[in-house]
Amino acid sequence: MKNSSKDLSKQDFEALSTFRYQLRKFLRFSEEAAQSEGVTPQQYLLLLHVKGIAGRDWANIGELAERLQSQHHSVVALVTRCEKLELIERRTSEVDRRQVNIHLLPAGERCLAKLAELHRNELATLSGIFRIPTINS
Repeated sequence: MKNSSKDLSKQDFEALSTFRYQLRKFLRFSEEAAQSEGVTPQQYLLLLHVKGIAGRDWANIGELAERLQSQHHSVVALVTRCEKLELIERRTSEVDRRQVNIHLLPAGERCLAKLAELHRNELATLSGIFRIPTINS
């Protein structure tokens, strides 16, 4: 990190603290919501990122690893667990047979839709509080 020539003010620390607090509250909500639907928070995020890739309804392992900020082998294991729950399936790419694409199955679509709705509602309640702090520089 770069050292700033100007010290952070008390207000800067308060803004950062408030932001981190609200972020943690949202993440805790997300963890509990996922668990209430019978999936782990990481499984929910995997479903979300499969559906959330721009322009298509599938994702590959590399894209998911980047979105989850996780190692390739960890994502493969996560995909395997979600596959056993019949939330997703692997399909060989029609373009590049070496590539495996991850697709949501109907149970994954239903789980994701319910959790996404809960998350959207929770974000709406935080809209007035959840803002990115500006740091004086």
